[in-house]
Amino acid sequence: MRKVPYRIYLSEEQIPKQWYNIKADMKAQHEPLLNPGTGKPLEEKDLYPIFCETLAHQEMNAADRYMDIPEEIQEYYKIYRPSPLIRAYNLEKALDTPARIYYKFEGNNTSGSHKLNSAVAQAYYAKEQGLTALTTETGAGQWGTALSMACAYFGLDLTVYMVKTSFNQKPYRKSVMQTFGANIIPSPSDTTEAGRAILEKFPETGGSLGCAISEAVETAVKTQGCRYVLGSVLDQVLLHQSVIGLESKTAMEMIDEYPDIVIGCAGGGSNLGGLMSAFMQDKLTGKANPYFIAVEPASCPTLTRGRYAYDFCDTGRITPLAKMYTLGCEFQPSPNHAGGLRYHGMSPTLSKLYHDGYLDEARAVEQTRVFEAAALFARQESILPAPESAHAIRAAVDEALKCKEAGQAKTILFGLTGTGYFDMTAYASFHDGVMNDSIPTDADLEKGFASLPKVPGQEE
Repeated sequence: MRKVPYRIYLSEEQIPKQWYNIKADMKAQHEPLLNPGTGKPLEEKDLYPIFCETLAHQEMNAADRYMDIPEEIQEYYKIYRPSPLIRAYNLEKALDTPARIYYKFEGNNTSGSHKLNSAVAQAYYAKEQGLTALTTETGAGQWGTALSMACAYFGLDLTVYMVKTSFNQKPYRKSVMQTFGANIIPSPSDTTEAGRAILEKFPETGGSLGCAISEAVETAVKTQGCRYVLGSVLDQVLLHQSVIGLESKTAMEMIDEYPDIVIGCAGGGSNLGGLMSAFMQDKLTGKANPYFIAVEPASCPTLTRGRYAYDFCDTGRITPLAKMYTLGCEFQPSPNHAGGLRYHGMSPTLSKLYHDGYLDEARAVEQTRVFEAAALFARQESILPAPESAHAIRAAVDEALKCKEAGQAKTILFGLTGTGYFDMTAYASFHDGVMNDSIPTDADLEKGFASLPKVPGQEE
């Protein structure tokens, strides 16, 4: 008799009323953002031309452990939260493992991902400030879709710069965003100075999140009543995504479980940062010692092969500089990469936690092995996972097989960030046997590292 149900649901009353700010418990803060013009640390007010003022405050706040979630955001969360924690019984059986595998499923909304958790917050604060429009970038399309939904709800205009490779691979993502009223532009484009400069230097590029960020920021600062919002990387985004980890911990407490291993896919850091937040708090405060694994694509190996250094957050070099693991702002990911996670850098907070040893391991995986795990998971658990999520599935499967070999009944938790129903071109490529793995050479990476800015005291 199974004592734990397949799905563990919280009640509506158990949706978090506060976000958790992981910086309040960190032993050392990440280095400050730098002004790209002066090289000096930014103050909160320096961010006002780009971000909403409340979001700028959240970005710089390292003191408040918990921050209240406004009632309007709580009400929107109730449309699709709490999300279920699911015991992967069928996957366990297929792997013949003694490990207990759980996943937090964030795909039960139209965006098909966790991105809506922050999109709603950012759109709310823009509306509260009296703004009329937002700009952003999107890679695989989940963030653009989520923000389109949030902007439609709060009555804001939205322009989305979508990485050109994804724009071409996922035409229906564009259609969904347009349904919610967004304007979609493939990036790099000829609509901005940054886009034109990138196209001149890299005429054949399929784009990157760094390119799209440049264009979105430029448009925001040149448009009256408009601000830029970002779907990952920033501390404000990790704050909003902490609802994932807070709900996960509460659900696991209900069934008297606690993860030995926490696994999340890692592109810019929003999903992993959100999932591990409440459990990382336990590690930072000495209450528990879970093992954290960040999983990234071998085609864009930011943590595993990048440098911990100050770098621009965008390709056009107009954003503040952040100390993070990076491949260099001019790194161009392979166009055959399927899905998101193609950002050149990593969240400064996650980078600091990794550099200091609290984020235990970073693992890069080839996309064919990722889709092998995705297919296995879909057949056993009846959910078609997003390619991004499948990176975490790959590591979870590998860890479960290690448990089988060692005879260890560990508890594994991973984030199923979303669904893959808009990724059928990639799935078809995999099933047709034409998908291949693109792994940058050391020479390829050196081209990106050559673009790192000269910052006094820069650590190699």
